[in-house]
Amino acid sequence: MTIASRRYGFFAGSFFITLLLYIDRVCISSAKEAISTDLTLTDIEMGWVLSAFALGYALFQVPGGALGDKFGVRKVMTIIMITWSLFTSLTGAAWNYVSMLCFRFIFGAGEAGAFPNISRAAFSWVPLKERGIFQGINFSGSRLGAAFALPLVAYLIDAWGWRTIFYFFGAIGIVIALLFYWMFRNTPEEHNAISEKEKQYIIENRQKEKISDNKGVSIKQILSSKNVLFAMGQYIGSNFIFFFTLTWLFPYIKQKYGLNLVDAGFYAMVPLLAGALGNWVSGFMVDVIYKKGKWKLSRRVPAITGFIFVIIGIISSLYMNTPLGAVLCISIAIFGADMTLSPSWSFCMDIGQENSGKVSGMMNMAGNLGAFATALAFPYLQEWTGSNDPFFYTAAVLAGVAIIFWLNMNPDKTVVND
Repeated sequence: MTIASRRYGFFAGSFFITLLLYIDRVCISSAKEAISTDLTLTDIEMGWVLSAFALGYALFQVPGGALGDKFGVRKVMTIIMITWSLFTSLTGAAWNYVSMLCFRFIFGAGEAGAFPNISRAAFSWVPLKERGIFQGINFSGSRLGAAFALPLVAYLIDAWGWRTIFYFFGAIGIVIALLFYWMFRNTPEEHNAISEKEKQYIIENRQKEKISDNKGVSIKQILSSKNVLFAMGQYIGSNFIFFFTLTWLFPYIKQKYGLNLVDAGFYAMVPLLAGALGNWVSGFMVDVIYKKGKWKLSRRVPAITGFIFVIIGIISSLYMNTPLGAVLCISIAIFGADMTLSPSWSFCMDIGQENSGKVSGMMNMAGNLGAFATALAFPYLQEWTGSNDPFFYTAAVLAGVAIIFWLNMNPDKTVVND
């Protein structure tokens, strides 16, 4: 029996939302030199500007996810998209260091609930056996958005100036938010474009929601789960190195190897393309292993393999003397880091179920505290030690710790029962 696949429209929609989300996020990396010159900011001050986004993003993960759980993804996600788009535009209006810090913090807070709400929507829309590939598609959009934004924004800065770039992408985001509200529904049961046959297929094959008095699980209960704590810890290791590619990789290779703006943009996009591939490979692995009846291994194997690649790539990059060699090694690390995303977010849906928004928000909050540390650790370690090597060794150690955490994570043990 052939089942129509209108649900893949949800897959495509989440792909394009994450594409836009990361285009808006990574613009500041390409514009770093122009912003620093215009606003007379030092590298340490730019580190705080970059970390302001990560801090706002981290702190509002759980509230953003909880709002989606309570009020529905359609309304909450629309507000989230409008908020982040508005503050993308306001970034272009910043007039000094303090205003830039404030705008980037609120921009991060605005983006914060996006992935937890997509995760919550996926709990209703995605059959359990398609969870891995959905997450692979979803996160590959973010990597492709960031990858193509780096050289594109570098080119447009020369043509339009850095302020106009932020106005432009902010306006696009508001239009996309309105389209999302018009086209999306919280569940397939509410969507008129989905056939009854496909609705029944989704209902029968998605993870079953357990209706109980524990549905409104508290933050305290979530944090009492060892599964959640391990998920949070390993995600710090994943985000620590990945956030480097969104923030400091572009200026790092531009300055170290004397590249021009556009060439640096093309080099910096390569690890992000590798990340997109890592998402697809990992998503495929998650589903293939799960269909063999090995639920626990379907989460552990892709994630642990990914963190091994992180360690190999990061350490190897320290021995490269050319921009191409360094970028290729970092690409191996980012391929590995992004292999951890599909199992991580699938794991949050496994253990969170109807509380997936809160649980995934908690994990993403921890991961982005790691990103906050990245944005500051890179310039401060450089200033303190006179070398970039300690930063990369730190990233490798965090990846090793993450492997230990994954060996102790069990997707069959929900937050309510843990």
